[in-house]
Amino acid sequence: MTEKLTLRDNPTMRWIALLLLALAMFCSYIFMDILSPIFDLMQETRGWDSASFGRMQGAEVFLNVYVFFLIFAGIILDKMGVRFTAVLSGAVMLVGGLIKFYAVSESFMGTSLETWFNTHLNWNVNIPFIGDILPFADGMPGSAKLAAIGFMIFGSGCEMAGITVSRGIVKWFKGRETALAMGSEMALARLGVATCMIFSPYFAKLGGEIHVSNSVKFGVVLLCIALIMFIVYFFMDKKLDSQTGEAEEKDDPFKVSDIGKILSSLGFWLVALLCVLYYSAIFPFQKYAVNMLQCNLTLNPADISTYWGGSTENFPISVTIVQYILMLIVAICSFASNFSKKKGMKFGLMAIAVVFLVIYCYMGYMRGTAETIFAVFPLLAVAITPILGNYVDHKGKAATMLMLGSILLIVCHLTFAFILPAFKGNAVGGTVVAYVTILVLGASFSLVPAALWPSVPKLVDEKIIGSAYALIFWIQNIGLGLFPTLIGNVLKNTNPEGTAAHELNYTWALVMLACLGMAALLISVYLKAVDKKKGFGLEEPNIK
Repeated sequence: MTEKLTLRDNPTMRWIALLLLALAMFCSYIFMDILSPIFDLMQETRGWDSASFGRMQGAEVFLNVYVFFLIFAGIILDKMGVRFTAVLSGAVMLVGGLIKFYAVSESFMGTSLETWFNTHLNWNVNIPFIGDILPFADGMPGSAKLAAIGFMIFGSGCEMAGITVSRGIVKWFKGRETALAMGSEMALARLGVATCMIFSPYFAKLGGEIHVSNSVKFGVVLLCIALIMFIVYFFMDKKLDSQTGEAEEKDDPFKVSDIGKILSSLGFWLVALLCVLYYSAIFPFQKYAVNMLQCNLTLNPADISTYWGGSTENFPISVTIVQYILMLIVAICSFASNFSKKKGMKFGLMAIAVVFLVIYCYMGYMRGTAETIFAVFPLLAVAITPILGNYVDHKGKAATMLMLGSILLIVCHLTFAFILPAFKGNAVGGTVVAYVTILVLGASFSLVPAALWPSVPKLVDEKIIGSAYALIFWIQNIGLGLFPTLIGNVLKNTNPEGTAAHELNYTWALVMLACLGMAALLISVYLKAVDKKKGFGLEEPNIK
């Protein structure tokens, strides 16, 4: 008797399911860093100093970690299933996004609510670590405090979405191209970083006047799109379950004791520690990267009356739109080259990607803005993530890849700390060093989704994969909440009071992030040794 084929058995349909999940995460990644490229404008228009900005950014994970919302999210995922949790996470992200939009809008300024936030929530705690993780502090503007509350709610939905998407990919791709699917999802999602860097300043300065709320409004529209993607996925996933006879609720329901099974695994702890160290050296850095480049590069911003400066008087298409189109061409061609079976087509697509990348970088140099330079961050990752994922699927070596990623992470942060400042005054040389380092940093980041996330199902039982991902994300979020604040405090304490946003010294903040990479390298070496001894199979291929 011929076995009935399901949506999951159809390559086109399972990759469409992946695309829906990836597009939703793409939108959430844009909102996550929507204020990062306009930190200087937030200081000028809303009075946010580096410490206030850091606390607001760190607030994203406060509820997840210290109110244990992310643990509850994992339990919800295991009990209610992927599709319900996906739609729920999309709705929560949108609510948080709307609150953050109101906080930075002109409508909030001068209201009694702003006065209340200015005079309340002034939490003064001088205890090490405890004081650094709090989302509010004395001296924070009311707009930053309310934005922090909105960002907390958004962060709860975003991390819930993250574990849900990981679980959804396992559901649709188990026994197939799991690592390739996870790597491809993250490659597309991380294009959100480039989109944010390009369009956030564009919308903030649209019309020749500065309105920072326009950037957040753009992000909120994208969160609406993310919710729509999750709703479409809901019906697609429901159709799959009707074909397979599977139920969203588990026949063997989740028990609190299951958490003990996860926490008793040495492999789980090593992967979790790698995750928190690695992500803490990347995501918090993204929030300050544009300002770091502004402080260390000799930038010559183009005159606003010229094409490079954004004038459209004599040009039908803005330079911002053209550069974004070039970025998409680079991403699409480099990504598609991985799936071409003909060598001529493969190398042709790669050549097109390289040519347009060079043109893109040249345009970034001519525009003379840090955000357009940092926007190349995910492009190399888009090109190589499918390669790495495919390699892990067919050849293995996940633990080895994590070691390589840690080494690249160390090299990049030390380059930013010591080599890039040496090129101050050399516009061309500094820009070239910045582009190369940013591309390599993005490439190192691609090793994590390709190697780390597909390893989790090898460490825990299938029934509690959702809770395992939730626990890893929870541990990861401790770092994601702490380090934006730490970076802000390091900047505040290593620079004279009143230092302008464009003149900050980032050396010690970057050394701190390099130390995270060193710790990750040591743990990845130990993980490889433990895997060899205990036989977790991390170095073995996913497809056998």
